[in-house]
Amino acid sequence: MTTQHSVIVGIDLGDRYSHLCLLDAGSGEVIEESRIATSREAFGRRFSGAEPMLVAIETGTHSPWVSRILKDHGHEVLVANARKVRLIYGEGRKTDKVDAEKLARLARLDTRLLSPIEHRGESSQCHLALVHSRDALVGTRTKLVNHVRGTVKAFGARLPKCTAQSFHHKAAEYLPQELVAALGPVLETIRVLSERIREYDRKLEKVADELYPETRLLRQIHGVGALTALAFVLTLEDPSRFAKSRQVGPYLGLVPSTDQSGGSDPQRRISKHGNELTRKLLVNCAHYVLGPFGEDSDLRRHGEKIAARGGKNAKKRAVVAVARKLSVLLHRLWVTAEVYEPLYNASRRGCQAA
Repeated sequence: MTTQHSVIVGIDLGDRYSHLCLLDAGSGEVIEESRIATSREAFGRRFSGAEPMLVAIETGTHSPWVSRILKDHGHEVLVANARKVRLIYGEGRKTDKVDAEKLARLARLDTRLLSPIEHRGESSQCHLALVHSRDALVGTRTKLVNHVRGTVKAFGARLPKCTAQSFHHKAAEYLPQELVAALGPVLETIRVLSERIREYDRKLEKVADELYPETRLLRQIHGVGALTALAFVLTLEDPSRFAKSRQVGPYLGLVPSTDQSGGSDPQRRISKHGNELTRKLLVNCAHYVLGPFGEDSDLRRHGEKIAARGGKNAKKRAVVAVARKLSVLLHRLWVTAEVYEPLYNASRRGCQAA
């Protein structure tokens, strides 16, 4: 705890109602157990004017706005990482009342047991919602495109290869006549989705240029566009949170998880912690860097070296390695504001050899 509090509160946030447990910080005795409506008004009434308390909540849908309201009323807030508080999510006897008390007792014992996180600001959250909304439309369009292709194949025909943006034009030309009634409306929906996605792209480009000029530093890398740069900046929000750029990879879940015990230390898949969409965008950039249109760079050479080792899933490991290295490089450019040199490491090694 950064300051001493006489009362510690655990709140189990529910969609309609939230359960509270208030503990005496000294004795650990339960002072109050109650529930309130999960609304801004109810939280404002309950915590406005109360003495400053230490409040522990879990990450979830409502935790961002709840934490902001509690802080506005002068309380210290701990947002527990729900994935790491096994004492709560792995408990056989699990109720909202019990969870609220456990959050309070863990906060009283040692706040580090909650693996607390810091929610991003409201403005960043709003702009990140734009990125997620665009991604939702892209996912819907992909499902519809696959539906059309699969249905046409079932009738012995095949649609030509094309981009998702031009799919509704190309598919209409090759659509079997007997499927026009069934798939015509789907193609129209795909057309509308593509228009909406382009609108989101223009909005995100404008937001990146006008409100987040630091994204220009990140877009120096060939293959990193406004979408990825903006998502990266909004996810990290403050680059000074990381003492070293190498810490960004683990934060975004791009390093292997560990399960070491005794002499056993098996190789595992990446942890996939952190923001899923930002991780996916970085992986997509890595595919581009290693693809036919990627320019010669340290990133590309690093991936090619890993892929050349061969073995099972060598190319997949190369993509993940490039995505991880890319996250480190993006943070480095953000912090230093340096001009990006694609072959910086290669030229330095050449000078040393000479």
